[in-house]
Amino acid sequence: MKKTKSDYVYVGVQVLLFALYMIPVSALSFSNHIILSVLGMLLLVLGIVMGFISMLQLNTNLTPFPTPVSGSKLIEVGFYKYIRHPIYTSILMVLFGYGMHEASGYKLLVTLALLLLFFFKSTYEEQKLSIRFPKYVDYKKRTGRFFPKLFSN
Repeated sequence: MKKTKSDYVYVGVQVLLFALYMIPVSALSFSNHIILSVLGMLLLVLGIVMGFISMLQLNTNLTPFPTPVSGSKLIEVGFYKYIRHPIYTSILMVLFGYGMHEASGYKLLVTLALLLLFFFKSTYEEQKLSIRFPKYVDYKKRTGRFFPKLFSN
C-alpha cells in the first residue's frame, strides 16, 4: 500500500513527542518513593523485552508508518495473538516506567500525549489493515488494542 500524507503526519508527531520527552524539565517533578522507582524500572525493562520480541515477531512487516508494507502478512502469533499493537504498548511501558522512576510529571504527561497519538494512529492503521487483510475484522474482535482482552465478545 502507498503511504499517504497522514502516514508522515503521524510519524512526525510521534518523533516530536519522543524529542519532547527527552527534554529535561523539572517543573512537574514529584516526590518519589522507592517502590514507585522500582516499579518504574520493572515496567521499563518489561517494555524493552516486549518491544524487542514484538519487533522480531513482526520481522519484515515492521514499519514506523501506519500503512502496511507491500507484501506484508497478518501476524497473529506471539504477543500479536493477544494484542494488536504490542510495539506501541511496549513504548508506552518504557516511557511511563522511566517517568515513574524519575518522578517526572512532565515525562508522564508526554507519555499520555503519546498514548492519545497511538490511539488515533492505530485507528488509522487498522482501517488500512482491514483493507489489506479481510480477516483483520475477526482478528480485531478477539484481541485487545494495547492490552489483552479480558472478556470475549
